Amino acid sequence: ITSIMNRVRNLKSKYRNEENITDEFNYTKISADTTDNSGTVNQIMMTTNNPEDWLCFLLKLEKKGVPQMDVSLLNRLIGRYSQAVTALPAEKYSQDESYARILVRFAELKALQDPEEARDQFHLARLNCKKFAFVHVAFAQFELSQENEKKCKQILQKAVECSAVPLELLETALQNLHLKKKQLLSDEEK
Repeated sequence: ITSIMNRVRNLKSKYRNEENITDEFNYTKISADTTDNSGTVNQIMMTTNNPEDWLCFLLKLEKKGVPQMDVSLLNRLIGRYSQAVTALPAEKYSQDESYARILVRFAELKALQDPEEARDQFHLARLNCKKFAFVHVAFAQFELSQENEKKCKQILQKAVECSAVPLELLETALQNLHLKKKQLLSDEEK
C-alpha cells in the first residue's frame, strides 16, 4: 500500500492536477487495448490528427459488426468516437464535414445507450456545425424517435432559419415530418 501511495503522490506531483492524471490513466487504458487498432489511433493523433483520417478509421471500425447487437463493439466505438471528439478542437474544425459526421455519429451511438447523453451530444454537434443540414436532420430524427414531434419540427425550422445547407435536405425532412413518416429521410435522400 505504501508503494502504491508513493506512486500516486509521484504522479500527482508530476501532472500537478487530477484531470491530467485521469486523462493519462484513460489514455493508457485505451492504448493498451490492442484489439482496437490502438496503433492506428496513436498514429492519427501524433501525425495528421484531422477529421478525415479519424472518420475513415472509425467507419472501418464500425464495419466489424453491428453496434446495436454487440455491446462490446458499441462500447469500443463510443470510446473511440469520444477520443476523436476530444482530439479534434471544435474551433478549428467546425466547418469540416468529416468533423460534423463524427459528432453526429457519436451522438447516434450514444442514443443506443443513454438518450439524455445523446441529446447533449446532438446539441454540441448542432452548436459547432450549424451550417450542415444533415446535423440538424440527425438531431430532429433523434427527437422524432423519442416521440417528440414538436421538438423535431423546431429543430428543422431553426436549421432553415440559420441557412444550413443543403436547404433541399431540410425541406424534404420537413415534408416527410408533415406526412407523418417515421424516417425524415430515406436512405436514398441521405
